[in-house]
Amino acid sequence: MPNEIILRVYQPSDLDALRRITIICFDGVSIDRNIESRFGVIGGKSWEWRKARHIDADVTAQPDGVFVAADGDEPVGYITSRVDHDSKIGWIPNLGVLPEYRGQGLGKRLMERCFEYQREQGMEYLKIETLAQNDIGSNFYPAAGFIEVARQIHYLKPLRDSG
Repeated sequence: MPNEIILRVYQPSDLDALRRITIICFDGVSIDRNIESRFGVIGGKSWEWRKARHIDADVTAQPDGVFVAADGDEPVGYITSRVDHDSKIGWIPNLGVLPEYRGQGLGKRLMERCFEYQREQGMEYLKIETLAQNDIGSNFYPAAGFIEVARQIHYLKPLRDSG
């Protein structure tokens, strides 16, 4: 019998699992992956290494705003968030659910828990961003009540001579 998926606050022992989930979920839908696809590995560090560092930053900046979906003791999804008490606008930097656990409402449960946390922290608005190539995010975020306010283009310039 499968374990019930529970939501809980991040624990330091979750970090490696959250990094793995991130690499699986953001393959093909991250700026870091796009850079590597176009320019190759930079500085001897893969896109996976760069993207996993985002999770390190999230759990350092706001560990009480990181929520984990766990099947037993094993994380299978997460959402990271940050608060800005001065602006009253919170932020969701990262959200990921393993492919085999999608379609069960875990993303929605994680998002709702994040909404609750952000309200508790006094935030009046919450922002999130996604790439146009991320079909999951492009559909899920509006369905969760987010309203598009801008589009952004990312550029990269090589700084060393190519010849």
